[in-house]
Amino acid sequence: MKKIKQIYLIIAIGFLTMTSCEDVLDTTNLGAYPEDIVFSDPDQLERVVFSAYNSTEGWALNKTIWWARRFNVEVGSFEAKFNFRDLDRMRLRGNGWNALNMGDFRNKWRDYFRFVNEINQFLDKVDTSEAMNVDADKVNSLKAEMKFLRANIYTKLIKMHGGVPIFNTAFGLDSEFNLPRNSYEECVAFIVKDLDEAAAVLPVTRPAAEFGRATKLAALAVKSRTLLFAASKLHDPATAPNGPMYDYNVATKWQDAADAAKAVIDLVGARDLIATPDAEAYQKLFLSANQDILFARPYGSDLYEFGLDVNSLPDQTQSPSGYGGWALSSPTHNFALEFNMADGTTTSGATFDAANPNANREMRYYADLNFQGANFRGRLVDYALATDPSQTDGFDSPNGSKVGGSGNDLHSSKTGYNIRKFQNENLATLTETTQGRPYILYRLAEIYLNYAEALYNVGGKETEAKLYLNKVSTRALQPAITLSGSALLEAIKRERRIELAFEGHNFWDERRWMNPANLGFDVKGLKWEKGAGGVLSNTEYTVVTRPWFDKHYYLPIPDQEIQKAPALIQNDGY
Repeated sequence: MKKIKQIYLIIAIGFLTMTSCEDVLDTTNLGAYPEDIVFSDPDQLERVVFSAYNSTEGWALNKTIWWARRFNVEVGSFEAKFNFRDLDRMRLRGNGWNALNMGDFRNKWRDYFRFVNEINQFLDKVDTSEAMNVDADKVNSLKAEMKFLRANIYTKLIKMHGGVPIFNTAFGLDSEFNLPRNSYEECVAFIVKDLDEAAAVLPVTRPAAEFGRATKLAALAVKSRTLLFAASKLHDPATAPNGPMYDYNVATKWQDAADAAKAVIDLVGARDLIATPDAEAYQKLFLSANQDILFARPYGSDLYEFGLDVNSLPDQTQSPSGYGGWALSSPTHNFALEFNMADGTTTSGATFDAANPNANREMRYYADLNFQGANFRGRLVDYALATDPSQTDGFDSPNGSKVGGSGNDLHSSKTGYNIRKFQNENLATLTETTQGRPYILYRLAEIYLNYAEALYNVGGKETEAKLYLNKVSTRALQPAITLSGSALLEAIKRERRIELAFEGHNFWDERRWMNPANLGFDVKGLKWEKGAGGVLSNTEYTVVTRPWFDKHYYLPIPDQEIQKAPALIQNDGY
């Protein structure tokens, strides 16, 4: 009997839908299908593509690690820290990363390249497949989706490691595995080529039933972010580390980044962002599909971040401890001070009162953060410990369970803040799911901020840069920004920190800006006390100190990969 090669199409339990926010794609193991059957049927090929969408990010930093299924990269950023027992999940303290231990980033290299190989298996065979003869339009669109997904994976890999090996064909038994890394510049060119080819085929938008699948807008958004990163200070040959694995020596780099953002802007008609008249309206931007989302990972009503584990969704993982939440990512007081006052002044000005830090702040402060006295899920958040016998410790304090709080006191916030963004406060319990809540990967506000930053760096275009910066800032009810020069650049960076808070940007932005002050620092928090008459007071203190090592601009190449492929060059400092 003729031996039939087989391709294994595995969709894990809990695999999200790619055809709808609400309908669930078959969540059973599809097993093994003969390759000739798969490549003769456009519908079977579509299922292969659906599986490859698992390469996109979600609420979890790393699904192979129990803790890291429940938070993302914010715990290692300027924005937040890992709260439970002050554990150093990201291994940013001590001696930092090494090639044998990079904390909760472990296995990312392996998993991303596994997806690359699966995508390449598809691309190697699809052009000559029977399915292409059956329905060329559909199969070419599927092919474009796969190129989009491969580019998106490579964008993440080079952000983490610098230059990596480029694979544009699948590995076989006779393949040469000892391949060197390509240069960073070559990787960027490879990504852009894939995205341009995908964008030429993909539809500009899709109907609501296909929310979560790649579009031309999504492909151009990935290109915009990729070229913005490439143009940044970290990849300037004049900065260290430098060399082919890190440098992007393209004279037109900032104009290229601006043009990439402008391509998205032109397609959407430079429209205003969805209006948000108050914090509640702003919160709702992250709870369902909307026109400002360019690409997102959709979740159905009975799908969770990891399998059937509802404890991997943000309502459970980020609510304060007294509500029964795990409060895993505690926003730093350092980051909370980045939020402006309602009148647009900063917290370093006279209008900020350190004794009453939550008063008169900008709208996004109230949408994104839980803080002492925030009205959340039917009561006021209370982190305070009583210092007078007439008072009671707060439900969300380190003694909360002793006074009626429903959670584990070890989860009480060490910083005096919790993440409110992404949470659905209409749920009756933290273990319900939100039908259709997406994990947003690319959105229009980011593109406007990409464009503003790129235009500023092109030079001579500050007026247009401010126009798009203010599309974001004034939507959040802040006064128009009129600064110029270096102050304008700092305003662009601050706006990016706040608008894109907790969305997986800051960890990488501070690195590409080469801003060690926001990478290694004393993580500050507020300790709240409740005195006679319920009078509240706070004390700022250092929760932990996060050192900075220049090697941490990039992750190391995992040691086991270098053992398998000695031609790989290790990153500087490792």
